[in-house]
Amino acid sequence: MKMRVHNIIVLVLLIAVSACGPFNKLEKSTNWEELYDGANKYYQEGEYNKAIILYDKVLPVIRGSEKAELADYNYANCHFKTKRYIEAAGYFNNFYRTYNRSPLAEEALFMHAYSLYLDAPDYNLDQQSSQEAVSAIQQFVTRFPGSSSYERAMEMLSDLETRFEEKAYQESSMYYRLKDGLYPGDFLRACIVNFQNFAKDYPESKYNEELAYKLVEVSTEYAKNSVYLKKEERLTDALRFAGDFYRKYPESGYTAEVKTFEEQAREEMQDHLDMKKRVAERAAAQEAERKATLGTTDNSN
Repeated sequence: MKMRVHNIIVLVLLIAVSACGPFNKLEKSTNWEELYDGANKYYQEGEYNKAIILYDKVLPVIRGSEKAELADYNYANCHFKTKRYIEAAGYFNNFYRTYNRSPLAEEALFMHAYSLYLDAPDYNLDQQSSQEAVSAIQQFVTRFPGSSSYERAMEMLSDLETRFEEKAYQESSMYYRLKDGLYPGDFLRACIVNFQNFAKDYPESKYNEELAYKLVEVSTEYAKNSVYLKKEERLTDALRFAGDFYRKYPESGYTAEVKTFEEQAREEMQDHLDMKKRVAERAAAQEAERKATLGTTDNSN
């Protein structure tokens, strides 16, 4: 029991001593020069949270002075070092806009982009912040094409583009899976649009061959289940997609499957054209009969 009481007393004393420590005394100071020097000191020592607290106090006082430039940059970097990337991005951007002629301007603009890049999510999450990172990187490489950080920025840009590509592919795969659900027509149409857009957006993607094959598959199925008035147009599209596939991927592992769907489309087209011919012949016969009936009526009069 006595030992427990002793430990509690020691803990209370330690808290009391720490409350009277150098940082706590400095935090209560009203001397801005003392606060400024203390903030820089903690920054240099890697005590970034303490530096942030002191910079928060001193920055409004020194705004517009020569000391503000370094303090603003350090303040932004403190947030970066403590992995508060969104806040850091904002502060670095503000620094660049305020001190665009500063020797630190180039680094600040890069750090603005880099902070957004580090905050960008994996491909399976919403990519809005990734889009912001892309815009920031593009701004940096346009403004500082000769920067030593240029190659690093381009690598970041390439990585983000890969994330967008992967997300787009996963969305395409989702539509493809849903085509076997309760409303296949809607998802078959979505697949056709999505697969074509993917090829336009990512012409060098490793997924294009697979999606080109699936485009023939879904367009054939979509055409076969279309209404009479739409069937010929959609079968023509399916056959065109098959021809495009052969031209782009002459040695593909999907060729046999594509040929199977192409044959189905051709058979369906022939059946449709035969029906179209019969319908036309029936309509012509009915028209001839109508005219004959009108002629007989006129003669009787």
